[in-house]
Amino acid sequence: MTVTTEATMPAAPAPTRRRLLAAFGTGLLHAALPRSRAIARSGTPPIAVGAIRWDAWQAPGSPVTTAMEQSLSPPQYRHRLPFFARIGPDGRAIIDGSSQAVMDREIALARRAGLGFWGFLGYPSESSMSVGLKLYLASARRDGLRFCILSELVQWGRAGDAPSPVSEWHLELLRHPDYQRVADGRPLYFLGFLSDRLIAERWGGVARLRAELDRFRHSAAAAGGGRNPYIVLMARPNPGARLARALGADALSAYAIAESDTAAPYALLARQAERRWDEYAATGLEVVPTVMSGWDRRPRIENPVPWEHWQRPGSGMDRYYEAPRPEELAAHLRRCLDWIETHSRVTAARVALIYAWNENDEGGWLVPTLPFDDARIEAVRRVLCSRSGPLPSGCR
Repeated sequence: MTVTTEATMPAAPAPTRRRLLAAFGTGLLHAALPRSRAIARSGTPPIAVGAIRWDAWQAPGSPVTTAMEQSLSPPQYRHRLPFFARIGPDGRAIIDGSSQAVMDREIALARRAGLGFWGFLGYPSESSMSVGLKLYLASARRDGLRFCILSELVQWGRAGDAPSPVSEWHLELLRHPDYQRVADGRPLYFLGFLSDRLIAERWGGVARLRAELDRFRHSAAAAGGGRNPYIVLMARPNPGARLARALGADALSAYAIAESDTAAPYALLARQAERRWDEYAATGLEVVPTVMSGWDRRPRIENPVPWEHWQRPGSGMDRYYEAPRPEELAAHLRRCLDWIETHSRVTAARVALIYAWNENDEGGWLVPTLPFDDARIEAVRRVLCSRSGPLPSGCR
């Protein structure tokens, strides 16, 4: 994705995008039935499960889509291409997800998986990276699939400037009837890719950023009978817990969770993510747990993308996690639902986030891939649509 991430911060001498921890948090609670069925409580709202969208696939000829074509053209990576891509006569990948028909099909697939929402990475309205969001908003077929925004801090501008056009656009989006809300009706909003250094450089300290967040909250609540946003900070437990309290955020989460292991099995990645949920819970703050559908940046390592200036070609090719088998992904997701049910003190929002719908070149995806591999969609569906109580609309 085209953002500064936890693992690409300059402080890390050999950054990987997000260096995070995690492991199992379900203890002795596993039983013969899927635990999400066994422990769901009567009258409790269903858990909303969403997937992150990083829309680098909708603007043919743009620098980002061109970079994706270059990264995924080698034969060993073509199986990661989204279903709407093709291979040209010269062997180069051609990616064009810019049509309404493609978006409508993606919506249908997300609903079939039982997803409740997509979390769109927030960019300026005029950016090629916002084409996907605009196609979603223009669709007549999105009923049953909501959306929310994940914003990186740099999109919020700097102290002393006028309010960022990006955050102002987000205020409009918060009022959309299909915007995702948490259990108490507050719009769900993620803010991430921030650090003490970045806050100091752009805002002169936490206090001024807190003032801007307070303004954002007030504007959202005041406009059109809106509600105070439920702001989730995407950061490590340290300094995330300290920053969340200082900024008045409601919860902690992660965009993605991965260490820098060498040719590691997917099971290790899942354990790391599950340990992270427990670490967040230990802070006493509320938690939106992140499920990992994979992490393997080798396409970007072999063919570095323009915005990752630190990446040297070939450096780190041994650092990746094997792709999950569908049943492994399903088990990890089921453990996340269990964790939410058994940690109700810190999961009042009842939201889970999957990395990712379409981070294909980084190794995390649910979207069907060439020629049309929808095994991950079906794996997610088997978990989400076997739950007791109200089912996601895609399961009906």
